Amino acid sequence: MELWQQMVRDSVHTVDQLVEKFGIDRKVAEELDEFFQARINPYYLSLIRHPGDPIWRQCVPDKAELEDFDAAEDPLMEDAMSPVPNITHRYPDRALFLVTSQCGLYCRFCTRKRKVGDYEKISMKGLESAFKYLEEHTEIRDVILSGGDPLMLTDAMLEKILQRIRAIPHIEIIRLGTKMPCVLPQRITNKLTNMLKKYHPIYVNTHFNHPWEITPESSKACEMLADAGVPVGNQMVIMKGVNDDPAVVKELMQKLLRIRVRPYYMYMADETKGANHFRTSIETGLKILEGLRGHTSGLAIPHFVIDAPGGGGKIPIIPNYVLHKDEERIILRNFQHKVYTYKNYADANNPEGFGSKNKTNGKNGKNGSNGNGKGKKEDMKPKKIKLPELSEIEN
Repeated sequence: MELWQQMVRDSVHTVDQLVEKFGIDRKVAEELDEFFQARINPYYLSLIRHPGDPIWRQCVPDKAELEDFDAAEDPLMEDAMSPVPNITHRYPDRALFLVTSQCGLYCRFCTRKRKVGDYEKISMKGLESAFKYLEEHTEIRDVILSGGDPLMLTDAMLEKILQRIRAIPHIEIIRLGTKMPCVLPQRITNKLTNMLKKYHPIYVNTHFNHPWEITPESSKACEMLADAGVPVGNQMVIMKGVNDDPAVVKELMQKLLRIRVRPYYMYMADETKGANHFRTSIETGLKILEGLRGHTSGLAIPHFVIDAPGGGGKIPIIPNYVLHKDEERIILRNFQHKVYTYKNYADANNPEGFGSKNKTNGKNGKNGSNGNGKGKKEDMKPKKIKLPELSEIEN
């Protein structure tokens, strides 16, 4: 048995352990265990500094979970978009492939808690039909292995899956969605990385949420993957009491770059059952993004997205940097709130743009501007844009 497997075996997971280690009322602990079991491995447990800290909140069951039963079990409609067991096919050229129900740590905010930890919900029996689906759908060029966590599989089992996928000619990219570099970095071994090298291009999407998770152990794990030619990207979820602070996120993103992990996505928390106490406002997310753009390297800025409820996929959100746009110019503000104008030139997609030959008498606009930036002053003022009411959209 490898070290990481022993650490999984030694995890806090029983009602008795929850009562003893965290002082949770026994009846509450029993209800929480029935709702979504705990698994806190010794490594991640060691990162907790005090009760209720950002590490504690992510892994220790909380009675607040029991007050949020109205939310959807599958807010992203993954099951509805599953043509065969273990496959979700939402986007045209890529597919999600669930290969195990197990994780090295059970996150309390998990969006897939309806399946995680249940061998029946994500079964190895579904692998063959999943392989067949991938073989038949030639539009799929990118496969994301997830679960659970694919690195909960043994090296031998994971290699069998990689071999089978790599034998499909139209599949170009294989990604591993894994939290192991963050929550159980002992899983990243020389044996594993040497095996992964054989199936490039392999990418890893991992999941750090707080700077305290970047330790000598997790740094070494990420650097081992990078040294093996495996690019590592990070997906962070904004959570109340964990990382809903621009300074915390900036520190996290900068530390990730130092260990060769590229910030990839920053998510609003999914509307999943038992996670309402983690949710923040969209304004909080925009404030965090504003605290990054212009204030640190562009490499440190992830895509800020909402994974739309109902299966709409990832939709990007950015602060409003555009104050006005028309055929001839766009008026913008930067991270310091200074305002700038950029000409919107004519081309096939904007035939009436700046410099258009369609303009008459040398004029570049109905307002009499001559195209040299010396039009009437009022022309440069931002125009108010009327946005539709929500009721208009819904109707």
